[in-house]
Amino acid sequence: MAKGPMDFIMPEKIKFEESTLSDRYGKLIAEPFERGYGTTIGNALRRVLLSSIEGAAVTHIRVPGVLHEVAPLKGVKEDMVDLILNVKQLRFKHSGTKRRIARLSVKGPKEVTGADLQCEAGLEVLNPEQYLLTVDKGAEFQMELYVSKGYGYVPSEQNRDGSDPVDMIPVDAIFSPVKKVNFQVENARVGRSTDYDRLILEVWTDGSVKPEQAVSRAAKILLDHFKLFSFEMETEEKMEEETVEPTEDEIDEELIKKLLRPVEELELSVRSYNCLKNAKISTIGDLVIRTE
Repeated sequence: MAKGPMDFIMPEKIKFEESTLSDRYGKLIAEPFERGYGTTIGNALRRVLLSSIEGAAVTHIRVPGVLHEVAPLKGVKEDMVDLILNVKQLRFKHSGTKRRIARLSVKGPKEVTGADLQCEAGLEVLNPEQYLLTVDKGAEFQMELYVSKGYGYVPSEQNRDGSDPVDMIPVDAIFSPVKKVNFQVENARVGRSTDYDRLILEVWTDGSVKPEQAVSRAAKILLDHFKLFSFEMETEEKMEEETVEPTEDEIDEELIKKLLRPVEELELSVRSYNCLKNAKISTIGDLVIRTE
C-alpha cells in the first residue's frame, strides 16, 4: 500500500482505460485517495486542462478588399460575420512556434470546407469537414487565415496589432485543445474500508494533443505552482547546497599539510622522540613511509 510522507494513502493505480483511449478521448482512473482528495485533484486538473494547455487557433483573417468584420462578401452566400463564426470552429495542429498561414483560392459554384485550405508546412487542419462558406457560380474567392499558438481564450481586441495591414482582421481565438473535461468521485476500497476516493477523469481534445499528454502537462503546471509554496523543501535544498563535499584537490592538499607536520606535535615521550630523531624521522610523512 503506497503512503505519502504524512502516512496519507496514495494512489497505486493511475491509468487510462485502454479500451476507450484515442487521440481525442481518454478516461483516467486513479485510486485510492484519502477522502476528499479525489475532488481536490479532479477539480484542479479540470480547471488547468480547460484553461492552460497550449493550442493553435486562427487569430486573423485576410480577404482582399474587405476592411472590417461586418462587410458583405461579393459572390458568397455568407457575409464576413458568418465566415468568422465558421472559421473559429477550425482546429489546427501547429508544430512550430511562429505564426503560419492557411490559404484559400476557389472558383464557384463550390461549397468550401476546411479540406480546401492550403496550409504552410507545420500546419494541419484537424477537422477538414468543417463548413466555411458557399461560393456562387462564376465567382472567385481568396482568403488567408493566420494561425498562432496560445492559451485559453483571447478576444479579437487583444489580437489587434497596429503594425498589421488594414485588411488583416483580428478575430476571437479559442486556443485550448481541450474541448471538454468531466470528473466524478466514487468510493474506493482499501482492505475492509471503503472510506477512500476513486477519481474518474474524462478528457476530450481536438486531436492536436492526446488526452494523456494534456493531463501530464496540466499536472506539471500544477506541480510548478505548488512548489512555490513548499517552504520546507526550499530550506532543505538550501542546506544541501551549503553542505558542499570537498573536492579531490582539496582532500590532497589537506593530507599533504598533515604529512608535513613535525613529529614534535605528536606529544610523544622523550624516549620515543629520541628514537625517531636517531632514525632521522622529522615529519609525520617520514614516519608513514618507513617500512620497519
